[in-house]
Amino acid sequence: MNIGQAAAATGVSAKMIRHYEAIGLVPAPVRTEAGYRVYGERDIHTLRFIRRARDLGFDMAQIRGLLALWNDRGRASRDVRAIALTHVEALEERMQQLESMARTLRHLAAHCHGDGRPDCPIIDDLAAAEGAALSPKTTRRRS
Repeated sequence: MNIGQAAAATGVSAKMIRHYEAIGLVPAPVRTEAGYRVYGERDIHTLRFIRRARDLGFDMAQIRGLLALWNDRGRASRDVRAIALTHVEALEERMQQLESMARTLRHLAAHCHGDGRPDCPIIDDLAAAEGAALSPKTTRRRS
């Protein structure tokens, strides 16, 4: 398969396939005399593995570790499980952060009149994050 066919077969763009090759995540494929990449079934399987791992939110370092374990027939499943459970903990923490952000924004939006007035608790809250909530009238220009 050429790179376009490999991209279509795996759902990984040609650009990302080249990137994965450049960072050493996938081995350089065999090339024709003309320099075109040629992908075999093993390459396609590896790209699908990476695509699925990315879909599950694993970062590149985790994927590199998972690929190493996948290629190690003597691996211990506990090593794979440990990576997965560490990732689950990070996902759950991120979900809590996202839920907190959503609650805050819902609260701020509920207290915003949403009319023609310039007063807005959403803007006030964002401005307060820099130190103090200042209205445009009290903000001084810095030279």
